[in-house]
Amino acid sequence: MNSDSPWSNAYGRHPDARTPGPGGICRLLISTGLALTLLSGCAGNPATGGADVVVMTEGKEVAIGAEEHQKLVDAGQVYDNPELQAYIDRVGQSLVANSDKPDMKFTFTVLDTEMINAFAAPGGYVYISRGLLAYLDNEAELAGVLGHEIGHITARHHGRRQTASVTNQVVAVTAYILTGSSDVADASSMYGAELISGYGRDMELEADGLGAEYMHRTGYDVDALLEVIGVLKNQEQYQRVKAKSTGKPAGTYHGLYATHPRNDQRLQTVIQAAGELDPGAYVESPEIPGEFRRQLDGLVWGASVQGQRAEDRYYHNKLAFTFEQPAGWDVQATSKAIVARAPDGSASLTLTIRRRDSKTAPQSVLQDSATGTLGAGHELEQAGLKGYTSIATNGSESRRLAVIDYNNLSYLFQGEAADFAAMDNTLLGIIESFRPMDPRERQTGTPRYLSYIQVPRGATLESLAAGIRIPDAENQLRLINGYYPRGEPRTGDWIKIIK
Repeated sequence: MNSDSPWSNAYGRHPDARTPGPGGICRLLISTGLALTLLSGCAGNPATGGADVVVMTEGKEVAIGAEEHQKLVDAGQVYDNPELQAYIDRVGQSLVANSDKPDMKFTFTVLDTEMINAFAAPGGYVYISRGLLAYLDNEAELAGVLGHEIGHITARHHGRRQTASVTNQVVAVTAYILTGSSDVADASSMYGAELISGYGRDMELEADGLGAEYMHRTGYDVDALLEVIGVLKNQEQYQRVKAKSTGKPAGTYHGLYATHPRNDQRLQTVIQAAGELDPGAYVESPEIPGEFRRQLDGLVWGASVQGQRAEDRYYHNKLAFTFEQPAGWDVQATSKAIVARAPDGSASLTLTIRRRDSKTAPQSVLQDSATGTLGAGHELEQAGLKGYTSIATNGSESRRLAVIDYNNLSYLFQGEAADFAAMDNTLLGIIESFRPMDPRERQTGTPRYLSYIQVPRGATLESLAAGIRIPDAENQLRLINGYYPRGEPRTGDWIKIIK
C-alpha cells in the first residue's frame, strides 16, 4: 500500500494523534537504547505500510487461533450447510488473493448462532454468524464483512496488542457461542463491540480501509461496506427502542460511529480512497447473479435447529437431564418413575426422584434406602455431578443401585436383570452416562427459516408480517430487508420473509 494513502496517514502519522504510530514507537525504542531487546518486535507490515510493535509472534497467533477454532468445531458450532460454507470460503479466498498477504492461509467459517456478529481470531481464522448473514442483501456486503476481518489479520491487530488480552477476547466469544450465556451475550453480541474487537477506533478504521481496498481489487463496490455498517446501525437503533421499555442499557454496533456511517468523515475518507485506487483499471465483480439469494434461501433464522441430540440418548426436557439409551431399549416415563427396559425384558433400570437434602451425601441416601447387603461401592463424579453407586445383594438376587444429586433433586437408580453378572456393566454404563442436558440439546419451538418472495401487489411489510408468528414481526422484516424504521418495498421486489 502507498504510504501516502489516507489510512496510512491516519494510523500512526496523523497530525492529531496523541501517541506516535507503530513506526514512530519503534524508532523511539531504538533511540533510547532498547534496540537490542526490542528491535525484533518492530516488524515491517505490508498492509499498514510501516513498522509495527508486535507483542505476539505470528506462530503464537496461529496456535491461539487453531486452538479456539478446534473448540468451536468439537462443540458442533459450525453451521451444517457445506454448500453455504464453500460459498463463504470462495468469497473470502478471493479477497485474500487480493490482500497484502495473498499467500497466508485463511479459514472462513459460518457459525450456527443467531448472534449478529463476525470476528477474526488470530492466525487467519475468520467467522461470520448465520445471524448476521440474514441481514445482508448481496455478495458485496458479505465481501465487506469478510474484507474488514481480513484487514484485522493482515494488519497484525492481534499481534500488536497484549497476548493475554487477545486470548481473553477470543475465549470470551467462544464461551458465549458454546454456552449461550446472556451475560456474555449482552457484552459481545454486537458486531465490533469492545469485548470482541478490542482494537479501538484507529484499528477498526484501518480494518475498514484495508477491507475496502481488498474489495476494490477484487471487483466489489466498496460502498457496500457502508451499507453493512448502516445495517448494524439500524440494529442499534432498534435495540435502543427496545431497551427503553425494559430499562436495560442498549449495546452499540461496530463500536465506533455515533452517527450514521455515511456522516462519519474519517470512515468516508478511507472508503473513498479505496475506491479511487487504480482509477484506470476495471475489475469485473466476481458475483454470480442470484447466487447470494440462492445460498441464503432456507437459512435458519433464530435458535439453532441443527441435530444436537444423539439418537442413542434419552432426553428429559422438563428436568433437563439425559442418559444413554442402549440400542433396542425402550424408555417410558410416568408420573412416578422412568423405566428403561431391554428389548427382551431381561433387564431394566428404574429411575425415581426425590427432593435433595443438601446436608446428606449421596452415599448416605443410598445406604438409607437400600435393602440387602451392599458391596462394590464407589463414588461417582460425572459432568460436574456427584453421586454414589453400589451393588445390593439379597439372597441370590443382586441389584445395581445409585444416587446422583442434580440441582435440588436426588436421582435414585435401581437396575435389575435375569443374568445380573452379564448385564451389570450395561446398567452401570447407563448410570454413568447420566448428565445435565447441554443448552443446544434442549428442544426449541417451531424451526424457522429465511425465504425469498416477490412482493405481491398491494402487500405491505405490515400485511406480510401478519402471518409470521414471531415477536415484533414487522420490525424484524424491516430489519432483514433494510426498511427500518420506515419504508416499503415495491410490487415485484425480492424480499426476505421468515417461515
